[in-house]
Amino acid sequence: SRWTLKDGILFPSEKPGRMVWSKKKFTNFELTLEYKTSEGCNSGVFFRTNPKNPVQEGFEIQVASKGLYNGKHVVGSLYDAKEPSSIAVKPDGEWNTMKMTCNGSKITIVLNDKEIQKLNLADWTTAKKNPDGTKNKFKTALKDLSQTGNIGFQYHGKPVWYRNVKVKVLK
Repeated sequence: SRWTLKDGILFPSEKPGRMVWSKKKFTNFELTLEYKTSEGCNSGVFFRTNPKNPVQEGFEIQVASKGLYNGKHVVGSLYDAKEPSSIAVKPDGEWNTMKMTCNGSKITIVLNDKEIQKLNLADWTTAKKNPDGTKNKFKTALKDLSQTGNIGFQYHGKPVWYRNVKVKVLK
């Protein structure tokens, strides 16, 4: 296996794979989890994603070491689409708690008890463009991407750990 689950903690194995995916697909849900980064870590929580084309057919909340990136790639960003309202992440080696709520086009992210994202995917009406006029990587307007898909965790070369991952399906 490219990821290891030991003592309730999910982490990349000795020969890590880039992604690990949920078996089920989710539409409206609340995802709670804890994560911890190593120095220089770049990871991500993918959601409503097609595992065959995660970069273009789904969404990612950036998980990264504090100070590693800026703008729409900083920790807590809806990757390449919207930066968080604040940097609420703890230093490398400390556990962070994230709660993501996806209900229709509305997405909320709370990191360490601080709401850092409250967005509506319906605001992304144009391919390759964010509502604030900046460019993004998406060939499809975010409002037109599927609202159902898998949840996944990304490994990008530096260890990351996840635990207490829980998904509650919303009606």
